[in-house]
Amino acid sequence: MKNINDYMPLSSDLNKERLETLKKLFPDLFTNEGKLNIDELKKVVDPKSVSETERYEFRWFGKSQAKRNAFTPSNATLVYDEHRSINSTESENLIIEGENLEVLKLLSGSYREKIKCIYIDPPYNTGKDFVYSDNFSQDKKAYWEDAGVTEDGLKIDTNTETDGRYHSNWLNMMYSRLLIARQLLREDGVVFVSIDENEAHHLRKLGEEVFGEENYAGEVIWKNSSKNDQAYISIQHEYILCFVKSKDENKGEWTEKKEGLEDIYKAFDTFRKKHGSDWEAIHKEALEWYKQFSEANPIYSSKHYSWMDERGVYFPDNISGPNFGQYRYDVIHPITKKVCKEPASGWRFPQEKMEERINDNWVHFGKDETTVPNNKTYLKNTEFQSLTSVKYRDGRVASKKLIALMEGNYFTNPKDSEVLAQIFKATGVVNDDIVLDFFAGSGSTGEAIKQLNHEDEGNRKYILIQIPEATDEKSEAFKAGYKKISDITIERNKRVVAKIIEEKKNRQPDLFTNGHKEDAIKGLGFKVFKLVKSNFPRVEFAPDPEKTDEENIELLKKYISDKEAQLVTAFNRDELMTEILLKKGFNLNYTTEQQKQFKKNEIYLATDGEKETMICLDVSIEMETVEYFKKHTDKKFICLERALDTTKKYNLKHYMGDMFNAF
Repeated sequence: MKNINDYMPLSSDLNKERLETLKKLFPDLFTNEGKLNIDELKKVVDPKSVSETERYEFRWFGKSQAKRNAFTPSNATLVYDEHRSINSTESENLIIEGENLEVLKLLSGSYREKIKCIYIDPPYNTGKDFVYSDNFSQDKKAYWEDAGVTEDGLKIDTNTETDGRYHSNWLNMMYSRLLIARQLLREDGVVFVSIDENEAHHLRKLGEEVFGEENYAGEVIWKNSSKNDQAYISIQHEYILCFVKSKDENKGEWTEKKEGLEDIYKAFDTFRKKHGSDWEAIHKEALEWYKQFSEANPIYSSKHYSWMDERGVYFPDNISGPNFGQYRYDVIHPITKKVCKEPASGWRFPQEKMEERINDNWVHFGKDETTVPNNKTYLKNTEFQSLTSVKYRDGRVASKKLIALMEGNYFTNPKDSEVLAQIFKATGVVNDDIVLDFFAGSGSTGEAIKQLNHEDEGNRKYILIQIPEATDEKSEAFKAGYKKISDITIERNKRVVAKIIEEKKNRQPDLFTNGHKEDAIKGLGFKVFKLVKSNFPRVEFAPDPEKTDEENIELLKKYISDKEAQLVTAFNRDELMTEILLKKGFNLNYTTEQQKQFKKNEIYLATDGEKETMICLDVSIEMETVEYFKKHTDKKFICLERALDTTKKYNLKHYMGDMFNAF
């Protein structure tokens, strides 16, 4: 028997899906009526039926409700904003303006297990930042009046330390979003969350709750500018916590290219031109230069890349044996002709191999025999290292870069797009992968992805979600016309696109002059969508608690008939189509093509590369169309329920079964 939700245009009901999966795997846990038998489930979880009064768990006020919030479906929708999109036909990137939990729910059908990497920079809960109230259901007017769609944007609740549920409020906000975000991740997916010291310890436990303790992958410490107003210890860093969805699928073979390589190569090229093959003179000058360089680049401080030979830049490396006394023999110094000092544990190589390496100039000798010879380790062979846990990057660099790009100081403490690009690249975000950021802020993630693609001609994609939080009326951003944070997100990424296009014009002018402009701008753009109320008035129907389910369903049917009689003429057809397809699991980059074989109805073939369906939004489906689908039962067909009389609806349902769907 149908219930009221069966008549609603909702996103995926994840709670229902979880129960159905459980029933499929363990049917014995359900009653004959199909209800979960809690007692049977307890026997599986605790066969001895021992009731524990104490156990280790992470609990806080509102946790259960936050979990329910995550998995209840959304009845809102997204609409395309053509005016604020750029190069939309050349790109699959998305910027979505809206409350992120509702948006994540709407994306859950289309992008489930499609996201390679999630990076978020959520509110840090400092007592001054906002928290999300999760009060955005269709019947709550505040959000829709403020955000959908006024000029001022949305005002967000504050969360002060005087609130007795200060930490709980923040945890509830994060918990529901991480739960649904996990549904979007691929099995080899990875999540990075920026945070400061206020909630870092809670975030670690929260992440382990959602992703599993075994899937914690570590943290990156981001060396930032000092907080000189701190008591006790001046905080000079933030954290980026990392979790993978499954360590079985993501083995963590993450490497990154060392920073500063170009500076080293450039410096030694200058020394080589100056001193020719006078290696001692090169080393003397390089040593002084390297001291200053290593102070600014601490990852090189223990590796003295101040030597050079005909093969390149190197440092003298350990040549002692792995096992004590394994190889012992005399090594003659090439200048003094005396026996060199031997490592305490002997040599690494057998004597014959050692002589070959000396003859081929792979061994570094000191000035005389009193210094133990060393192996030569070349910089070009050690350019890559494991993803390091410390990033030395002054936060002011990112701020200055954004100010220059935006031509004004409109956003405080933006995340560094270069650091994000390093992390994405190191963790295996490659061509065609999708990166999601649902606390987009100024849009640093979008810039990082564009820059990576620009460097290696990749086609990585991003989805940015930003709530239309109102900017302070006294701020420079507001005065410059950026009334919402999401306005800054969009404008920043527009400017990044323009900047890269300009660089391409200077580097490859033919792409723009010989009729190949589409090649030059491929991937350089984005579509903007906004979270708005459903196009279907039925979502505002409130059941009468005094009536039975059957009576409420009849009331709903009448409500639908009265309110939606002029649905297609009253609403934008493209927006209506987007809502229907989104809630049928199509991604937002779907395309449509009108099917000319239909003469009496306007029918489109919609496809997103994986799914396809015929769809018609006419106010009446003609019998000729019904006859076509009775004969072509292999094709999916969607139409409006009010466009069918009883006979047509019966025929389509009878012949097509699940291939037919009426909204």
